[in-house]
Amino acid sequence: MTPKGKLIVIGGAVDKGSFTEKNYEKEIEKNLNFFERGILKRILTESELKNDSRIEVITTASQIPEAVGNEYVKAFSYLGALNTGVLDIKAREDANTPHVITRLEQANIVIFTGGDQLRLTSIIGGTACHKILLKKYKEEHVVIAGTSAGAAACSNNMIYQGSAHEALLKGEIKITSGLGLINDVIFDTHFVHRGRIGRLFQAVVSNPVVLGVGLGEDTGLLITEGKNLEAIGSGLVILVDGRSINDTNITEVELGAPISIKNLVVHVMSMGDLYDLDNHEMIIHKRNQKPSVKTAHLD
Repeated sequence: MTPKGKLIVIGGAVDKGSFTEKNYEKEIEKNLNFFERGILKRILTESELKNDSRIEVITTASQIPEAVGNEYVKAFSYLGALNTGVLDIKAREDANTPHVITRLEQANIVIFTGGDQLRLTSIIGGTACHKILLKKYKEEHVVIAGTSAGAAACSNNMIYQGSAHEALLKGEIKITSGLGLINDVIFDTHFVHRGRIGRLFQAVVSNPVVLGVGLGEDTGLLITEGKNLEAIGSGLVILVDGRSINDTNITEVELGAPISIKNLVVHVMSMGDLYDLDNHEMIIHKRNQKPSVKTAHLD
């Protein structure tokens, strides 16, 4: 079934932080700074009701939900969207309350903030809140967006642990189930600034049917019909395609040993570029020129 909803996943921003970084709470407005301002505007544009949309911000992933929620309310207000609420779902019982379900049923836009994606999935997953979001995404013209941890949690497979410098050592990356809004992809965020390409390589070589999507800072993907990807924002999106892998030592080496991969395919997307998940074809956006395909092979 082709989903009627739209999904927008956002990578985060340089020095805008998450709760794990220094001085985040002391300079909350500076750290958030609404790196997504251009992307937030695009979220409004993609919604059927535009600035009149009912927006619900879910701050479950954050350890400072009130501060984060208030900043989103201010940012949308700045853009002319005045009907924004914050759902601070702290526990699974909160995610099953009629009050929360009613608000989600009435929402035109739902946004998951940054923080800890495992906290988000462990609290939301399998609840009434989760079920209504999946239903709305499939059956309604809703916009569901996630930034940083909120983006990582949107796919069926989710990276929740693993340092960048140890990413290509067997067993260093931890993967679990996400919220399942989109299948056969896995997202990693703050991708370029934090050097996380090795994390995505290991996630893909572990199961090459999954397309790895690395979201750079101030960058996102607009996903329509569950398959059409458009790069938005000012940075880069890295796609890691493992379908052509023809050799790897991942099943032979011990835990903690380096992983070798032969014939991994990487695409680099920037603003306006398109990718079709069904056909695995990328179209580079060029003004007054015929679209082309850009592919790099790592042997």
